[in-house]
Amino acid sequence: MIKLVASDMDGTLLDDDSRVPEETFSLVRALSERGVRFVASSGRRYGTLRWMFEPVADQIDYVGSLGTQVYADGRLLDREVFSTIAVMRLFETCQMFDCLHLALYDDTHTYLLNDQSAYLRELDKDLPDAICVFDPPSPDVSIIKAAICCDRPDQIMDMAYVLERELSHWFTFLPSGSRWIDVTPRHVSKATGLEQVMRYWGIERDEVVAFGDSMNDYAMLRYVGHPYVMANARYAVKQVAQRVIGTNSEHAVQAAMREILEGLA
Repeated sequence: MIKLVASDMDGTLLDDDSRVPEETFSLVRALSERGVRFVASSGRRYGTLRWMFEPVADQIDYVGSLGTQVYADGRLLDREVFSTIAVMRLFETCQMFDCLHLALYDDTHTYLLNDQSAYLRELDKDLPDAICVFDPPSPDVSIIKAAICCDRPDQIMDMAYVLERELSHWFTFLPSGSRWIDVTPRHVSKATGLEQVMRYWGIERDEVVAFGDSMNDYAMLRYVGHPYVMANARYAVKQVAQRVIGTNSEHAVQAAMREILEGLA
């Protein structure tokens, strides 16, 4: 029996305008009435996710910022902060390559370590409240998320490889979209965040369906018992799917949620 549904946002649950389709809210409510938790799992920050799910914000759980912000039942379960020395190593490494442009995030701001024109806004990389700085913020600023814009899309896989070679002790690097590389602390992922939510509710892996499309969903999809992957997903992600559904343009996640509800009837 399915007891938890987790979904990525961009390229998965959101439509082509990066909005939550209206039908999603009634589906979340119906799942909740049948004892099924819904988890928004995303690179977007917790505050942004609550705003996007405003009609049901208090009825769902959250794995935000790729696993560094975890909330269940309105309670903060985990908040991972990048270490100052790790951020400095990341900054110094990005400076070695003229095609890499680092963005750092705290709860409310985005710190751009380059001229703002170097960054392409794409999917969840909307860079809210952006501040251009010359050096990483001081240690009293809690960095919860990092991403790197690569202005050579034909080289993004090579650059992800180089970053992994240089900084694998500190971070994992995950290509996202056509020009971005997500950065997570080595021990943090959507899977570790989801595991904490599941532990809180006493839910087992074979009781969980997860939806995703990109490499930052890979760990989560491998962790759950029922990985459902979008038709618009990256090739490697499709290879680990229990089921490949339609595209986000077709609202395929919402259709699958209706199927889950029918199975609970």
